[in-house]
Amino acid sequence: MAATFNEWFHRRGELSRDGWESVVDGSLPGWSHTGIRVTDLGGTARDLPAGDIERIVIPLSGGGCEVDHAGTTTRLTGRAGVFDGPTDVLYLGAGSSATLRGTCRVAVAEAPTTVRKPAKYIAASEVPVEVRGAGRDTRQVHNFGTPAALDAAALIVCEVITPGGNWSSHPAHKHDEYVAGHEARLEEIYYFEAAPSRAIPAGVSIPADADAFGSFVTYSSSAGEIDTNAIVRTGDIALVPYGYHGPAMAAPEYDLYYLNVMAGPDPERIWLISDDPCQAWLRETWTGQDADPRLPYTPPIQGDSR
Repeated sequence: MAATFNEWFHRRGELSRDGWESVVDGSLPGWSHTGIRVTDLGGTARDLPAGDIERIVIPLSGGGCEVDHAGTTTRLTGRAGVFDGPTDVLYLGAGSSATLRGTCRVAVAEAPTTVRKPAKYIAASEVPVEVRGAGRDTRQVHNFGTPAALDAAALIVCEVITPGGNWSSHPAHKHDEYVAGHEARLEEIYYFEAAPSRAIPAGVSIPADADAFGSFVTYSSSAGEIDTNAIVRTGDIALVPYGYHGPAMAAPEYDLYYLNVMAGPDPERIWLISDDPCQAWLRETWTGQDADPRLPYTPPIQGDSR
């Protein structure tokens, strides 16, 4: 049986363009408010042209990179991998051009806007790290691009680590209609990575071709029809223009990471959600449970090969 095309879910490389592994922007049908670019720099340079667009440069793995912008160079130290805690990032306001140089894997979160904001460097040590939820719903959130941490025009960006066996984006929720003080309209991008879990016992041999994966789900709301039920691997991208989304599930043997990029048409830059009414009660089960003791993830101790 032929595979069913899903316009809102894309495997690694399906959105390749102009030397980038993946590009999401307004050229995609039905997409307006957010964007992302992902690439392995590999010693090459990538240009980000000036325009009515704001950006956050986020090193993913393989160390850091240099960003040439406004006559200066900002060095991002980066990290070995996305499961090694937060990274330093650089916000570039609309109207800014930049060039990325280095060898690391990097993501650039984007949102169109005519509002100009000054560039801002955020050190890894300044990134708010939140351990959210409890029990098997515990996840780690790096809030470097949320309204409380960054004065951006439209972008709301964070990254989430879900350790093996846990669920995140749970209970399922939506943000596709404007209800003052309760819900905001926000497009959302999920960029995924997966890797063998830190919880795998010492001495277990992990094959080089281990197929690290997780799962991700979306379903329809009154705002529109959507149906994503996908196995997700490193480099895959899910788009959520509307509808309920979640859970994102990490297989017991694999940790799951995703970068969230959000923005929308409402006048206030705020993250307000509505839980699926049939699932909202799940939050009450967190009362009395401890957070997963594996979190927060931080860089491995020197000499630890995992």
